[in-house]
Amino acid sequence: MANYSRLWDLTRGTKWTKKELAVAAVGLILISFFLSLLSDSSASTKLDRNIPNTYHFPLQSDYVDLTLLRNAKDKGAFCLDGTVPGYHFQKGVGSGSNNWLLHIEGGGWCDTIESCSLRKTTALGSSNHMERQARFYGILSHDPKQNPDFFNWNKVKVCYCDGASFAGHPESEFNNGTNLFFRGQLIWEALMDELLSLGMTHAKQALLSGCSAGGLATMIHCDEFGEIFPKDTLVKCLADGSFFLDEKDVSGAFTMRKLYQNVVHLQGVAKSLPKECVSKMEPSECLFPRELTKSIKTPIFLVNSAYDFWQIQNVLVPAAPDPHGNWLKCRLNIHYCNPSEIEVLHGFRDSLLKALSEFEKNKGGMFINSCFLHCQTWWEAWHGPNSPKIDNKTIAEAVGDWYFNRGMVKRIDCRFPCNPSCLNRDFTQG
Repeated sequence: MANYSRLWDLTRGTKWTKKELAVAAVGLILISFFLSLLSDSSASTKLDRNIPNTYHFPLQSDYVDLTLLRNAKDKGAFCLDGTVPGYHFQKGVGSGSNNWLLHIEGGGWCDTIESCSLRKTTALGSSNHMERQARFYGILSHDPKQNPDFFNWNKVKVCYCDGASFAGHPESEFNNGTNLFFRGQLIWEALMDELLSLGMTHAKQALLSGCSAGGLATMIHCDEFGEIFPKDTLVKCLADGSFFLDEKDVSGAFTMRKLYQNVVHLQGVAKSLPKECVSKMEPSECLFPRELTKSIKTPIFLVNSAYDFWQIQNVLVPAAPDPHGNWLKCRLNIHYCNPSEIEVLHGFRDSLLKALSEFEKNKGGMFINSCFLHCQTWWEAWHGPNSPKIDNKTIAEAVGDWYFNRGMVKRIDCRFPCNPSCLNRDFTQG
């Protein structure tokens, strides 16, 4: 998620009329909505809870260099703008040298020629703009205090640059001078080939994870990932902040459904979705996790907030249905929601739990808290003294218990604001 504090900085030191304030509020909503489609959660945004100063200052060893896919050109695997995709790889050590953890970054989707053309000028569409070094923390940390179960594994941060959760196909590309490449599926296949050549073929244990749009990619490719290993390899998947709902927004429109319909049509995503599902219903319906998870055979764990701020800001209360900014304060800080707005949010939680009911019956794991957060596995929320907990378990502990079959695997929080351990995001602070 983009750093919204920069937007609020623009208003400081300026006197506004009431009319100008109303216009500015709507403008901020529109800008924030677009930015939220380009990127996901950032740990730099303010939290609404004062916590002890236990912040882990990054060391040079926390940063990992960008590697461009060596075999990409031969396989036709390109980012939206035609550049070579990339990833960040940190080699495992000791007991973790034969174990692999992959984490796919998030960043929304592009569903039109215009939005994809704009996206290709960013790191989410071009390796020319990707950070040359990425900080590994949370689930990617090499510090056992932050990442007790996976700290010494081979770890890969997969850069996201195709705009369709690694599920686009070149047959859908336009030959009209747009110069857009829809190669998500080919990027995925080329990446797997390269990682296998780097030693992943010898993995004893493997975990595919992802956040937001990257978590959706994890669901799409979970079984493919499992199939590349020998049968005696322990393979599981983890999807964080990615159980997107096909729900009406506050105006009664299906905003998320329309977005997915456009993405599937534009990039030919149906070819990467479960064939059984696509044969029974409109392909875009099969992109929603409620349907996707029905066909996944590889064990999968879901981390999600029942009050996920990305879904509240983009699925339940997107900018367009709220032109007067009635929901503005609530969208930016859940503590500013009035009683009627809180009831709407509770209803959204109920819809999430209902959508999860079938998944809950199978062997999958879940950690569903009530924090105003999105993407909780790749920063300090993952594990630590100030991390959100359910039944006194952090996300890392719950995932570890599930992965290694140590204990209870399904944890669902009570309704907001019941959990004092929550780190709720506050977008109103500079």
